[in-house]
Amino acid sequence: MSISHAPPGSLEPDISEIPGGDSPKVASPDLEPIVPTSSRRTRVPRWLRRTTGPVLLLILWQLLSVTGVLTSGVLASPGRIAQVAGDMIADGSLPSAMGTSLQRVAAGLALGTLVGTGLALVSGLFRIGEDIVDAPVQMLRTVPFVGLIPLFIIWFGIGEAPKTAIITLGVTFPLYLNVYAGIRGVDAQLIEAGESLGLSRWGLVRHVVLPGALPGALTGLRYSLGIAWLALVFAEQVNADSGIGFLMVQARDFLRTDVIVVCLIVYAFLGLLADFIVRTLERLLLQWRPTFTGR
Repeated sequence: MSISHAPPGSLEPDISEIPGGDSPKVASPDLEPIVPTSSRRTRVPRWLRRTTGPVLLLILWQLLSVTGVLTSGVLASPGRIAQVAGDMIADGSLPSAMGTSLQRVAAGLALGTLVGTGLALVSGLFRIGEDIVDAPVQMLRTVPFVGLIPLFIIWFGIGEAPKTAIITLGVTFPLYLNVYAGIRGVDAQLIEAGESLGLSRWGLVRHVVLPGALPGALTGLRYSLGIAWLALVFAEQVNADSGIGFLMVQARDFLRTDVIVVCLIVYAFLGLLADFIVRTLERLLLQWRPTFTGR
């Protein structure tokens, strides 16, 4: 057996020659995987964290009501509101009002979506359409739709038509702006790539422009839903004999803050439900688009 000696000052260790040709094994240290900070998650479930704020608010509200800081004439307690909501559900007044309000919002949203999206397509896809359509739309959207209620009553009477027209007008402009911005925001390089692949104009619109404008359209739909409920509040307080707004008007006349708060909670719940539906559509239709989900 021969031993090789490293020269003085060398950093290499002495290596013994082992019969069989096997070189000595050097033990490697145990490596621990590095977990990125963005992928770490706390042990508290997210649904619990999201409900902490509303629960604390309800507790504070109840404490202020019990201690007399908030009187029933100013704002009813959560317990009283829950009792009144149960009574309104039991006698059928609240479900009937919700059904009527949902029908009005659905009709106005459908008409507003057709009008807003159609105008945005004409204005976004064609320059001549932009020259003809965009300026009048920009002028009309600056007019408060609430101020048009007396004019709608004169035009359409006091039935369902003016209420639907108010909601339609409120829904149209957010959809128009976002769909138009989505169309004009499509990358020009994608258009050039589609043309180089031999796509026709309709093929470019179908496979490039419309998918590129879809995120903006869904964002506009979320805005439109919020404005639809806002418009419904005003619409149902003018010559209405049914709906959630009608219940609020009656409660105002009799100083029933508990009924008013119940109606406001119903408005908020329906708006949250509508927003959840749109967010679900975003996850289904925009799976191809990676997005930042927060840290």
